[in-house]
Amino acid sequence: MTALPSPGFDPKPWLRVAGRASGWAGRTAGLLVVLDVVPATAFAFGLAWSLSAYDRGLTAVVPGLALALAALALRGLLAHLALTTGGHAARAVKTQVRDRVLAGLFAGRPAAVSAAVEGVEALDGHYARFEPVRMAAGLSPLILICVAAVASPFAAGVLIFTLLPFVLGMVLAGTAAAAESRRQFDALSRLSGLFLDRVRALPAVIAFQAEARMAQEVARTSQALQARTARVLRIAFVSSAVLEFFSALAVALVAVYCGFNLLKLLPFPAPETLDLGRAFFVLALAPEVYAPLRRLAAAYHDRQAAEAAAPTLAAAEADPAPARPAPVFARPPVIVFDRVGIRYGQDAPVLDGFELEVRSGQMVAVTGPSGSGKSSLLHALVGLAPVTDGHILVDGRALDQIGDLAGRVAWASQAPVVTPGTLLDNIRLARREASLRQVMAAAGAAGLTGDLDRVLDERGGGLSGGERRRLGLARAFLKDSPILLLDEPTANLDRQAEIEMIEVVRRAAHGRTTLIATHSAAVAAVADRVVRL
Repeated sequence: MTALPSPGFDPKPWLRVAGRASGWAGRTAGLLVVLDVVPATAFAFGLAWSLSAYDRGLTAVVPGLALALAALALRGLLAHLALTTGGHAARAVKTQVRDRVLAGLFAGRPAAVSAAVEGVEALDGHYARFEPVRMAAGLSPLILICVAAVASPFAAGVLIFTLLPFVLGMVLAGTAAAAESRRQFDALSRLSGLFLDRVRALPAVIAFQAEARMAQEVARTSQALQARTARVLRIAFVSSAVLEFFSALAVALVAVYCGFNLLKLLPFPAPETLDLGRAFFVLALAPEVYAPLRRLAAAYHDRQAAEAAAPTLAAAEADPAPARPAPVFARPPVIVFDRVGIRYGQDAPVLDGFELEVRSGQMVAVTGPSGSGKSSLLHALVGLAPVTDGHILVDGRALDQIGDLAGRVAWASQAPVVTPGTLLDNIRLARREASLRQVMAAAGAAGLTGDLDRVLDERGGGLSGGERRRLGLARAFLKDSPILLLDEPTANLDRQAEIEMIEVVRRAAHGRTTLIATHSAAVAAVADRVVRL
């Protein structure tokens, strides 16, 4: 079993490695956001040009206004392209991570249920918005300050000076938001896991009339999530207010300096003399210096959400041990249960000290009252039930040494899984590469008559109880494995249907080592050996 990340897990390297899947789209999105400084500068220059030429008539104003309008159009186009390209980058990363998480879930790796849904979706904002804006936040303010320095070096110095408390406020707000975001995502994971667990246990909850208690438990967990979410929002609002304050303060300082410089009212010797055009150009650029940082602050919660989800995703997609090949048997194997004990959690053991040897090609029927462990015995053989004591040996080798035994087992339960599609497609699930002739032969051997092209829904609509069992046996015929496991193959069938099904079972068990869990005396009568639990 794969270990979960340690409490000191650093999500940043994992996010950096996952981000490589964004490829050209991620780099292009960041470059497009940085290029926004070009239309921003052009817009400020166009307005300053129009204002300084106002006294020369309308004709002199038009070129500057045209430049400003063209800059606005270009800015909108760049923003649209950056958003679209960032979306492509995020989609590429999410697709790759989701594939690994789903593979991990199906492989039985430890992972929160929410990882494949909420966890993967938490990466969207990080790669679509935060990563492109982070690149711009590091470059764009410096580029704009350098452009402003051409018109007014002193105003550029004011902008640099006011950047320091702005960046410090972002760091403090980000640190506080990070801790709350992690706690909020943990609360969301707990709620998702609790809800899924209660849905799975719904029949037991109803049977024990525990609906009210379960509803209260879900409500308490939901309220905890609500409180965590409210704390995250509170920090986000406070941090936004602080950052907006410093941004407005910086623009105000530049405006006061430019206004007093134009009026020659500075309380200190003027380091430079500004005209109206230069003063307005610097004043129009001042908000643009802080715009990338405000966008970064607005997208910072996307990063925190991704960092909060990263540990769960890393645990879900952690590489398992290399897959072991299915064993090859020259003949039907001998199966030995050596003092086997099966226990679920802290409950009393279902089986304790169970001993059984199934010889090569033998058919053994396991009988006993409901709850005695018949199905658990079959499940343990394919790794679906915990063997807490003893060993299961197949041809003298333990299950953990033999490889993928499930790949060499044909299984037919009393309620075979049915997927949406035709009956033929459902039989072919046992062996995807099987030809039409092979599928039809397996269906015939199992006694499945009629149209194999009839469409079934996920509930098996259109199949009777007997036909569902024959579907499982048809898969067993098609798989042609040396081990056959049957779980109540004749349950709830009438006498005539049971006789017909027993004949099919005999044909399916021929030449295989077979274990049958059954209540039926008629099925037990055709077995080579009967074991009662």
